[in-house]
Amino acid sequence: MKKIISVLCALALVGAVAFAQKPEKKGDKEQWREKARAEQVALITEELNLTEAEAQAFWPVYNEVQAQRREAFKASIEAMKALKKGVDGNDAAQLLDNYVAAKDNCAKVDEQALQRYKKVLPIEKVAKLVLAEEKFRHQQIGKLGHKGGERHPHHKGAQRPSKENPVKE
Repeated sequence: MKKIISVLCALALVGAVAFAQKPEKKGDKEQWREKARAEQVALITEELNLTEAEAQAFWPVYNEVQAQRREAFKASIEAMKALKKGVDGNDAAQLLDNYVAAKDNCAKVDEQALQRYKKVLPIEKVAKLVLAEEKFRHQQIGKLGHKGGERHPHHKGAQRPSKENPVKE
């Protein structure tokens, strides 16, 4: 259970990284988010192979959970910013407690999400959902640092740097 919660927290991190990326132009950020959400839905749809009845029960729950995750993550970011500002002040202990509480809330949202998913999907599909979200997270992380589809030298299929084959910046 803790491993699943860790995976789900990591998914929230992807959202944070994606949210923190600066768009090249105004409007690009929202367009990028919509594209990423569409890709996520497509991947989940493909991986879970939901029946029509499962899809009708699942997607409203999933969309609500995603909204809760965004809110919980947003609160943790705000708590982190406050902690950064006040780390050397008299209220550092309280700010740290607030940050930890916000992170705990993210984990709580993910734990509750699993329980909700189990009510509308068979356990095998809940497990596939967790794996699909992790797969999506890895795909997004791969895209974030590599504009134009460039592959990172450490990704599968790329040669590792060595003395004979150094990384070219």
